[in-house]
Amino acid sequence: LKLCEEHYLLKMIVFGMLTFGIYNIVIYCKLSSEINIVARADHRHTMHYLLVCLLAFPTMGILPIIWTHNICNRIGCELKRRNIPYDFGSGDFWMWGVLGALILVGPSIFLHKFMHAMNKLNGSYNMNGE
Repeated sequence: LKLCEEHYLLKMIVFGMLTFGIYNIVIYCKLSSEINIVARADHRHTMHYLLVCLLAFPTMGILPIIWTHNICNRIGCELKRRNIPYDFGSGDFWMWGVLGALILVGPSIFLHKFMHAMNKLNGSYNMNGE
C-alpha cells in the first residue's frame, strides 16, 4: 500500500480548497479501502467513504460522524494488534476533530494524527504483511 506523502496536511488543505473538497473525498475513499486491507484480520468492514458521502444528507450528517468514530477506533485497535507504539483512537476524533474545532486548529491536529496513524499501519503492512 502506498504511504501518504510527507506534506499530506498541507496538500489536503490547499488541494481541498482548490477542488472544493473533492481531493479530500478521494483521499478518504482511498483510506477506507486501505484500512479494509490492512486490518482484515479483525473480520470487520469499513464502509467506503463515497457511500458515506452519498448518505450524509439523508442521515442528516450523522453517518459521517459514526463512520469517523468507527474508523478511528479500528485504526487504534490495529495499531495495538501490530504493537505499533502510537496512541490513536476514536477519542482523538472527539477531542481534536470535534471539541478541538472550538480552538480552530483542532481538526488539523486530528487530520495529522489520523494520517500519521495510517502511515504507520501501511508501513507495518508493507514490511510484515498480515
